[in-house]
Amino acid sequence: MAVLMQIKNATKSYGDQVLLDNAEATLSEDVKVGFVGRNGAGKSTLLRILLGEEELDTGEVTKHPKLQIGYLRQHDPFLPGETAHDFLIRDSGQPEWKCGEVAGQFELKGSYLDGPISKLSGGWQTRVKLAALLLHEPNLLLLDEPTNFLDLRTQILLEHFLRNYREGCLIVSHDRGFLNATCTQTLDLTRGKLTMFPGKIDAFLEYQRDQREHLERSNAAVLSKRKHLEEFIAKNKARASTATQARSKTKQLERLEVTAIAADDPTARIRAPQVEPRQGPALRALDLAIGYPERTIAAGIELEIEHGSRAAIVGDNGQGKTTFLRTIVDSLKPVTGEVRWGYGCQIGVYAQHVYTSLSEKQTVLEYLESSAAKGTKAQEILSVAGALLFRDDHVQKKIAVLSGGERARLCLAGLLLSQYNILVLDEPGNHLDVDTVEALAESLVAYKGTVIFTSHDRHFMKRVATNIIEVRDSHVTNYAGNYEAYLYYVNKEIDDGEREEATRRAKSPPSAAKPTDSLKPAAAARTARRNEREVRKEISTIEKTIARLDDQKRKSSARLMETTDATESLQLHNEVESLTKELATAEDRWCHLQEELGEQE
Repeated sequence: MAVLMQIKNATKSYGDQVLLDNAEATLSEDVKVGFVGRNGAGKSTLLRILLGEEELDTGEVTKHPKLQIGYLRQHDPFLPGETAHDFLIRDSGQPEWKCGEVAGQFELKGSYLDGPISKLSGGWQTRVKLAALLLHEPNLLLLDEPTNFLDLRTQILLEHFLRNYREGCLIVSHDRGFLNATCTQTLDLTRGKLTMFPGKIDAFLEYQRDQREHLERSNAAVLSKRKHLEEFIAKNKARASTATQARSKTKQLERLEVTAIAADDPTARIRAPQVEPRQGPALRALDLAIGYPERTIAAGIELEIEHGSRAAIVGDNGQGKTTFLRTIVDSLKPVTGEVRWGYGCQIGVYAQHVYTSLSEKQTVLEYLESSAAKGTKAQEILSVAGALLFRDDHVQKKIAVLSGGERARLCLAGLLLSQYNILVLDEPGNHLDVDTVEALAESLVAYKGTVIFTSHDRHFMKRVATNIIEVRDSHVTNYAGNYEAYLYYVNKEIDDGEREEATRRAKSPPSAAKPTDSLKPAAAARTARRNEREVRKEISTIEKTIARLDDQKRKSSARLMETTDATESLQLHNEVESLTKELATAEDRWCHLQEELGEQE
């Protein structure tokens, strides 16, 4: 496997802030790597270094002679009035038929392909950029938060594209669901060090937790042993009869050392507003039409949202999610119909039009103190501020000097300190890192009030949403199922579309099937008609396999708990993961065989 890029002894600092400290990593062909780390750790800086836009202080980045980097551009490279088809031809230099073929992979056809790009939503424009990226035929893709502001269908199309892409990728994302679906390895940047983990983000996070717990247990055992030795030495060093033993114990004590555990970055611990649970409808929309005087976005909306539910508003970009949210919180008047909130509803709103109108004269701390529920302790205010990255002297910053992202986090912190029993949140995770998004999800799940929110982060959606409201094609539909059920529906729709497209593009007629294809049904029939003895024989073999794998897993797990060597620990962790998967496959097969045996009896 060819090495496309190698980072060696890399250092990079901005003033006192060290982003890279003798960091090293290797990127290989056909390996998709999820790049993670806390906000401000230096991920975007490293991407700029790899692109040649910034330089290292010391160290080097070596590149394969045939390296061709593809980078998803955040700016718009389109000309005024240009169509998607014209842009793809101009940007890539590829023939018209090739541009049309690649565009089809992202469902760019009809007016989406031949109409003005300026008329397309942000999600559809990103599809055009992705098609252009592919047409340049790179062998290493660098993607910086590619799912930000993408609608669900575009995210899934991007996933499908990346899974089928047979070249290297380095993807920065806070969306764990997206990383799990696309990346087989994880690169972590923490305290200036790069660590490549040979597994997905969930396995990496679990490995991190296991490592820390193991080290903490080992250190606790060492400290207990030291205490015991110290007590023995104190009692016996002055006695002539036991002085020799005390000196021996002193030498043992000197050899006992705890393993240093690097201090964690502050972990976000977010507490949602403390409110009393309520019952009945929190919100009713009655024959509601939303939009603007010159254009109605959706009409005939009839829905209820119950107290205590967590309703996710979903839909492709440009379909009207934000318009719906603005209408229900009365920052935009209905075209027709009405919105009714239940008695006693106290509504807190997190949206761009809110956090851009904060008073610039206040400091961060002053704003939070004015937003917090009466009686909130100063330490709790500072704790929430710290969870959302306002720590130490940052709480004394004036709002006037805060960036857009900082103002967004400040507004969210104010809501979390309030006593609102309804939270309306428009993309609350956009300015947060993976750990803080996870902490926010946990707090909303524990919240006793009602949440109505939008998000492009599918892991966050899956954790939080209890029901789905889709805004699409001028309609608003309330799905009773959770996000997993809705995601299955969308994936099926996209898969069906891809199959239709593949059938349309197929050049060989149906009759040209391979000779082996005609044998498959017969082979399947023969398998189904196996006699009882053959089935029982396979069951016996599977049971021995399960026993062997279970024994291996138990032994490897025990060794993992005992070792203090980091390399061996990583190897054993991967071994346990692999054995767990094998065991699950074997157990599934055993269940299938038992069903087959039952049918024969």
